[in-house]
Amino acid sequence: MSQDIQQSEPFYDVNRTYEDNYEQGPFGAFAEALQRDEEAVSAETPADSFLGVPVNLAFGIPAGPLLNSRFTTAAFRMGFDLATYKTVRSRAWGCNPFPNVLAVHPRSADGSLTPGSPELDEGVLADTNYERPISISNSFGVPSQDPDLWQPDMFRAIAAAGPGQLLVPGFQGSRVEGMTEEEYIADHATTARLVKETGAKVMVMNTSCPNEGHNVLLCHNPLLVGRIAEAVKNEIGDTPLMVKLAYIPDDAALELMVRSTVGRGTVQGFSTINTISARLVDAEGRQALPGKGRDRSGVCGHAIRGAGLDMVSRLAAIREKSGLDFAINGVGGVVTPDDFAAYKRAGADSVMSATGAMWDADLARKIKASL
Repeated sequence: MSQDIQQSEPFYDVNRTYEDNYEQGPFGAFAEALQRDEEAVSAETPADSFLGVPVNLAFGIPAGPLLNSRFTTAAFRMGFDLATYKTVRSRAWGCNPFPNVLAVHPRSADGSLTPGSPELDEGVLADTNYERPISISNSFGVPSQDPDLWQPDMFRAIAAAGPGQLLVPGFQGSRVEGMTEEEYIADHATTARLVKETGAKVMVMNTSCPNEGHNVLLCHNPLLVGRIAEAVKNEIGDTPLMVKLAYIPDDAALELMVRSTVGRGTVQGFSTINTISARLVDAEGRQALPGKGRDRSGVCGHAIRGAGLDMVSRLAAIREKSGLDFAINGVGGVVTPDDFAAYKRAGADSVMSATGAMWDADLARKIKASL
C-alpha cells in the first residue's frame, strides 16, 4: 500500500457499511470541514455556469459518494462548487451487501480498462490494496432513503450551498416485479416531481447503473430514455435536465440518444461516464464481491479515464455536427488537475470527480490553484 493512500482518509469510509457511512459520515477532511465555522466565500461574480446556473467553477462531485446533506455541505466547504446529492428514488431501496468498494488493479501498464477488452470478462484483480492512481469497484445497487427522509434533507442540502455553488440532485426510476413499461416511465416522472418540490434548480437522471438485474443499462435503450425524458420534462417544466450515461460504444446509438432527447427539447445535457462493468476476482481467481449476481461490478476511478474522455469527445463531435445545443459533464478518472484540463480540452463544459475526490479532499482547491 502506498504511503500517500495510508495518510489519506477518504470521506466515504470503504471499511464501513453504507448504512454506517450514511449515519456517521463523512470522515476525514470532510468531517473536519463540518466542525469548523462556515468558511468565508468570495463575493465575486461567478465566472462559470452549469446548465445555465452561475457557479464559481464548474467542477464538483457526481452522484455516488455524497450520501446526504452532511456530505454535500462538507463538499461545498472544501471548494467543490457542484455537489451531486446521491441518486434518490420514489421509495426506499436497499444497498448491496458489504463490502461495496474494493481496489481494482487492471493488467495494463497504465492501469486502464478499455471497453470491449477481453480482460473485462476474464477477470480483473480486486482487493483491499488501495494504491494510486486509484481505481475501485462501485457495487452499491443505488440505495435510496424513503422520500419522507430524503426530501427534507435535500432541502437542507440546497440551502447549504454558498455563493457560486449548486446542489445537483440525482434521481432515477425503480423497476419492481410486475411493473409495466408505462409504470416504469411514470415512476421516473414521479421521482422527478418529488425532487423538484425541494427547490432544485437542476437535476440529473441516472440511466447508467446496472441495478435492474442482468447488468442491463437503461442508457443502452435510447428510445426508451427518450420516452422517459419526455414524461419527466412534463413534470419539471423548465428545470434543466441532464442524463447520466455509461459508455456507449456505437456512434449511431449515441447519436440516437442525442436525437431522442436533446432533439426533442427534453434534455439539456449529458453526464458521462459512470463506470465500466468488469468481472472482479481475487488473487485466486474467485469472485471478489460476495453474493449472487455480484460477479461483475462497475469500476470507476483512474481505470476509466480514457473511456470517459472518449465519450466526451464523441459527444462534442455530435454536438458540432448536429448543431444541437447541449451541455457535456465529463466524469471518469479525474484525480489530478491535469485530468480536469484534459476533459475541458475534450469538450466538457463541466467536470466532476468521485473516486479522486474521495481520496483527495483538496482536489477542487488544487484545480482552482492550477488555473
